[in-house]
Amino acid sequence: MAAPVQRNEELELDVESLAYGGNGVARLNGYVVFVRRGLPGDRVRARVTKVKRNFAEALVTEVVTPGPRHVDAPCSHYPACGGCRFQDLAYEAQLEQKAAWVRDSLVRLGKVEEPPLEEIVGALDVFHYRNKVEYSFTRTPSGPALGFHKAGRWDEVLEIEKCWLTTELGNAIRDAVRDWARGERLEAYSQEDQSGYLRHLVVREGRNTGQALVQLVTAAGERFEREHFVDVLRQFPEVRSIHWSVNESPAEVTHLPTELLWGEEAIEEELLGLRFRVRPGAFLQTNTRMAERLYEVALEYAALSGDETVWDLYCGIGTIGLCMASRALTVWGVEVVEESVACALENADLNGITNAAFFAGNVGQSIEELRDRAGDPDVVVVDPPRAGLAGKALKRLGEIGAPRIVYVSCNPTTLASDFARLRDDYGYSLARARPLDMFPHTPHVECVSLLER
Repeated sequence: MAAPVQRNEELELDVESLAYGGNGVARLNGYVVFVRRGLPGDRVRARVTKVKRNFAEALVTEVVTPGPRHVDAPCSHYPACGGCRFQDLAYEAQLEQKAAWVRDSLVRLGKVEEPPLEEIVGALDVFHYRNKVEYSFTRTPSGPALGFHKAGRWDEVLEIEKCWLTTELGNAIRDAVRDWARGERLEAYSQEDQSGYLRHLVVREGRNTGQALVQLVTAAGERFEREHFVDVLRQFPEVRSIHWSVNESPAEVTHLPTELLWGEEAIEEELLGLRFRVRPGAFLQTNTRMAERLYEVALEYAALSGDETVWDLYCGIGTIGLCMASRALTVWGVEVVEESVACALENADLNGITNAAFFAGNVGQSIEELRDRAGDPDVVVVDPPRAGLAGKALKRLGEIGAPRIVYVSCNPTTLASDFARLRDDYGYSLARARPLDMFPHTPHVECVSLLER
């Protein structure tokens, strides 16, 4: 049967809910239409952009009648900017949707009839919560500017005057670098023809320490005066570390080797009373206050008594493992990014922690070696990327059969599918799960789960 709509057709729809990822869900005589920028309760006019046999996609062109939870977005760049999706949805409704996404994933993909979900932990700060922001340079009639990619576009960057997700310091540093670039008559890089020079600016903040790190990313060649760039940034006393990276490829990346232009190699952050050194490429949860809540939930689920051997897989700079070290016999961390492992080792020394060890390696390939070194684990903490546990990592983790696995997930769909395999193939059950909102106004949701066997 042919789809009841055509591409570019305009429809009037009632949005019922949000699908995972953030698009509204509407129905036309039972036919599903995913509506970008449609919010639950809204009646909208939308233009069809894609048609499939079982569903269509559409983009809102007008909100005919806003729903009861539709609010005014404070940011002047919304909704053109791709950084936020839900500034115009009341925050309590955002939390309800995110909790529903986790539940739906566990029921539909994990085949858990009644997920043991605890109440979602709402964000302590709804705005100004990010400790790391990556800007792209763009060309404007006034010269180079800094901003984010437009919603749904990889090839267009929107100049940002004020970002509501960073701090006043973050906004001020961005503006100072923009003014410097214009004064130096430097040209922003063009993804279209790979011309130009300035590519990205990364600003990282230690929110509990008041320290900031700045990383400039350019195309090849040194076309700026280092000392002047450093002087521009040193007007901010919080800036302790200034780095420069060169990206000679067309890829839009910032995770690159860096050259220290001034200051310390790393800045420090404080989490749950411990100090952590953070280099430009090291992974750290980008919401500091909620990272502490996340680690507190992980600690609660781990239920450590002081006698346990803990494995911290995908350990990053060692934050979770080191927060657990005082309650465990030993902690062993594995991480594929060598820069993060170097930070983890430094962080253990920085905090006088002697019962934690970290080494670099692919998790799936390192588990057998880890078992030889550390013995069988009593508790395993995993904090994998969005793709979830790699096949080899999941298989070897299941075969080892630790009594407790604390799974920290940033993607409920891969959490659900990984749990289903650990249950069906290795006998694990889902004892507890708690979603946390680390990123208000975005479709992202974290979840800490306790798996037992």
